[in-house]
Formats: sequence, C-alpha cells, structure tokens
Amino acid sequence: MTLRMLLPLWLLLIIFVPLIGLAVWRVKASRGDRRRDWLRRSGILVAALVIGLCPAVPRTDSELLTSNAELFFVVDRTGSMAAEDYDGGRARLEGVQADMVALTEAMPGARYTIISFDSQATRQLPMTTDARAVRSWADTVTQEITAYSAGSSIDRPLQALTDSVNAALERGPENVRLVFFLSDGENTDGSDSAGGNEFESFEALGPLFDGGAVMGYGTTEGGMMRSYDGTSDTGFGTGAPYITGPDGQPGISQYNEDNLRTLAGQLGVEFTHRITPDDVSFLVEGIDVQDIAADGRRDNTTYRDVYWPAAVILALLLAWEAWDLTREVPKARRKNEVETRDRRRENSRREPEPAGKGSPR
Repeated sequence: MTLRMLLPLWLLLIIFVPLIGLAVWRVKASRGDRRRDWLRRSGILVAALVIGLCPAVPRTDSELLTSNAELFFVVDRTGSMAAEDYDGGRARLEGVQADMVALTEAMPGARYTIISFDSQATRQLPMTTDARAVRSWADTVTQEITAYSAGSSIDRPLQALTDSVNAALERGPENVRLVFFLSDGENTDGSDSAGGNEFESFEALGPLFDGGAVMGYGTTEGGMMRSYDGTSDTGFGTGAPYITGPDGQPGISQYNEDNLRTLAGQLGVEFTHRITPDDVSFLVEGIDVQDIAADGRRDNTTYRDVYWPAAVILALLLAWEAWDLTREVPKARRKNEVETRDRRRENSRREPEPAGKGSPR
C-alpha cells in the first residue's frame, strides 16, 4: 500500500493535527451527550485525514502493457473502395475493416494512428494505445460521398503520412514503426501526378519504417460501386443505386496490382493481395515481439484508491451531525425564548411603582 496524498503531507498535518487534538481534548472534558458529539466530530476529522492521505494499492494490468511498436494505417476510402468484388461480392472496404481489426489484435499494446484519404488526406486518429479506438473507427468507416469524389490518387496521403512519421520520430526515435497501406491501387486523378500509373514516390519514407505491408483489395475483373450521399441507407452494404459512368451504365472499378507493388517497393515492405478475410498475422511475424519487449515494453503500474471506506464513514458521520444539529437548533431556540420570557418577568417584578401615584397625601 502507498499514500498518494491529495495535499502535501506537511499541509495535512498542519490542518488536521491541531483539530484532532482539540477534538480529543473536548471528548475528555465532556460528559453525556456532549461527549458523544465530540467523539463523532473526532471521527469526522480522522476520516477526512484518511481521505486526504489517499491510501492506494499498486496494480499492474496486463491490458495496459505497451510496446515500442507504432502502426500507421493508411486507408483508401475513395468511391472505388466500395466496389463489390471482395470475398464473393462484398465491398472492398469490408475487407479493410476486417484486416485493420485483425492487425490491431495481432500487435496488442502497440501505438496506432490512422490516416485516410479520398478527395483529401486527413489524420483520423492521432497516435494512441487505445486499440478500441481503432476498432471503433474501422467499424464505422465509410466511402467518400459520391458527389464530392475527385478521383483516386495513391500519392494523396504522402504528405500526411510524412508529417505523422516525422512527428513520431521526434517523440520516440528508438520505436519500431510499421506501415499498412490499404487500397485498391486505382490512380485515376493524381494530386501530384498526371494519373494512370504515375504517382509521386514514397521512397523517401522507406528507411523510416521497419516493416508493414501494402494490402491490395479487389480483382482485375472489377466490381460495381454503390453510391453514397452521407446517409445510413446509402453506400456499401445497402441497396443504394450504383455509381454510373458518362454513358449512364454502372461504373466498374478495377484493382491495379502494378501500382500497389510499385508502392510496396518504394516503402520497402511486402505486398499482399486481399480477396478474403484470411489470417494477417504473417504480416507481423517478422517483428520479434520479445525483442520489442526487451527494448521498450514496460509495465504500466496504476493505483487503485482504497479510501472509499473512510469516505463512507465520513458521509454517515456528517449525516448524523446534520441530523443532530437539526434537533438542537429548535431546542436552543425554545430555551432562548423561555429565558427571555423569564428575564422579562423578573424585570417587571423589580420595577418600583411611580412615586405619588395612588398614595394619600
């Protein structure tokens, strides 16, 4: 057990020692009900002192174990990721959802960050150890709103990823960094490129990562995409109309493996084609968790406060004190009224009669 103290010890002693000493002295000097009252008040002071000392017991929670591994998820949520050619007709984003959760479970205790891109790239989740936040984001991710679509561009998240990894390097240069780029490889309207198979290189980021993978979703045959207007009854997994092309026919999005393999080479990570929700643990098998543990894994010791019994006792004693006071106040008022009336009567008896009034001459 340890004392975490809500106030410095010297201040607690200055406040409570004289008060407790006074209360004990009054207990010894009192009799009957007054003695009981001062015993109660002594208990109130002792309970308050225990709360101020804040006793606590240390606890090491295995769920709070963290490692020095950092996972960067870069997620393509352009309209093409709603194409229904994953796992027998499901949307590509459903594969992304499953794989993000699986990778998080495969690397427990790591730190996670999420960058998504559509018509623009944004950091959706700052670096955190909260795996539940990753799952929550993955469970609710949607494709971009169809009307705002500006085409697919693999290099659109480059700057956001660069900024995030550089910030992580400043915070913990010794940490192990893994990048997982989840996309279908379409590059129809590059932000810093002319589109097609050309996009700005990620090669400068390669040395900053220790592992990871580029994960490709979809098929070369392609699939149609549900339109999305921001409401829950549209988008992938619903019966919303398909996105159409200039000819009015449903558009077909085709997976581009060449772009994804090029990206994997630039980042210095492996490429894997994801067409079913298979196991992903092989993607992190090269990361020796034991070595990571030896380098940077630590037990997060937390403390469980155990002053609650004193808080319960304090609440009961204060309630007793308040109840007793509500009984004492009317008694004191009645006593004062009686004493005041008696004094007036006594004074009226002592007043002499006015001289000459009613007396014979």
